[in-house]
Amino acid sequence: MYDLRHITEDQLDALKEAGNIGAGNASTALSTLLRRDIDMQVPAVRICHFNELIDSTGGAEQPVAAIYLRIQGDAPGNMFFLLEPGDAEMFVHYITGSESFAWSNTSYDDINLSALHEMGNILAGSYLSAISDFADVNMQPSVPQISVDMGGAILANGLIEIAQESDYTVVIDTVISLLNPNQEQQMIEGKFLLLLDPDAFGQLFRSLGVDEHD
Repeated sequence: MYDLRHITEDQLDALKEAGNIGAGNASTALSTLLRRDIDMQVPAVRICHFNELIDSTGGAEQPVAAIYLRIQGDAPGNMFFLLEPGDAEMFVHYITGSESFAWSNTSYDDINLSALHEMGNILAGSYLSAISDFADVNMQPSVPQISVDMGGAILANGLIEIAQESDYTVVIDTVISLLNPNQEQQMIEGKFLLLLDPDAFGQLFRSLGVDEHD
């Protein structure tokens, strides 16, 4: 197992390149789904303490809407797409063409949640497919889950596996922005997080040619 605090700059650069390829592929897929321009960037790949990660998403008590899933295969981990609840509602409006959906409305129908599931499937599938091809590793997403809860509670589920080995994680941070027709204003902004299990890094770094033992 890698000591995550000692990952080299070359290894972080390789992870950022993989993240950029995944983000580009996911951006194209999401733009096709929404029929709107999408900007998706990887501003940072960083090693951070669990508390720092939670703070970077707005704090443990910040309500968020999350689409999250487990990654299985050669490089297991967890993936999260975090949005403010109001932004998640706007995504549903754009996908379905209906503005009736609201988290506060307990009578919303399953079609709206299915739209979010489909968006999660497309985002995760296209993102992981690109990384899998780039790194030549098998990464398969589970069925996405959807939740609205405090940010700390949601992220804690994704940190259970990592917490058995370390208090630190490597975050591939991706910002997704939905632009207006003139591409001048961000209408929605979401945070896409890829958190790999500690045991995933050995296989991934060997495949990327940046294993520290080479």
